[in-house]
Order: sequence, then C-alpha cells, then structure tokens
Amino acid sequence: MSQIFGQITVEELSQRLAEATTERLQLVDVREPHEVELASLPGFAIFSLSEFATWSTEIDDRLDRDTETLVLCHHGVRSAQMCHWLSDRGFTNVKNIIGGIDAYAMVVDRTIPRY
Repeated sequence: MSQIFGQITVEELSQRLAEATTERLQLVDVREPHEVELASLPGFAIFSLSEFATWSTEIDDRLDRDTETLVLCHHGVRSAQMCHWLSDRGFTNVKNIIGGIDAYAMVVDRTIPRY
C-alpha cells in the first residue's frame, strides 16, 4: 500500500513549533484525554479517536483541508490512522509525527513525562 500522507520527525516538529509561522499549521492530537493529561504539547487540538463519532461529522468545520496538518499520538500508529482518514476526506497536506509524543519526550524535551 502506498502512503498517501507525509511524515515529519520530532526534531522537525520542534523546529516548526519554534518558528513564527506556526499559525499556518493545524496541530492535531488523537490521544485519549487521560493521555493528554499525562503529557502534551501546546497548541494541539484534541481529536481522540475513541470520540470519532462525536467530532468526525464536524471535521470540515474545524479544520481546513489545505492547511498543513501535523498529527500526533503516543507512538505514531493512531496518528497514521488519522492521517489516512484525513487524506481520504480530501486533506491535501497531512503529516504523521514519527514516534509520537514518546519520541518527542526522548529526543527533544526530556521534561515531558513518558508513559
């Protein structure tokens, strides 16, 4: 199966978050609320996959299809699922954050708790 979305490393994510142009990014976290309480990054909108039925019908009202969208989860599996779904819905610039918040905590910011 060919990949229909891009990827971004946690190092690249850190650089992008430090840039002044972050307002041109859509940051999506698909983890569960209890995971977000344990460890999170500022600026990410929470779209927990377990609540898909609640927010999926509103996705076009909440996100822009052409804005670069970076998707985060714990290790990168659930975020890849979300990237597939968004791409299937016509989103044109979706990127999975490789390794998720766990990799971010190990490589970029060791003050973020690991779980």
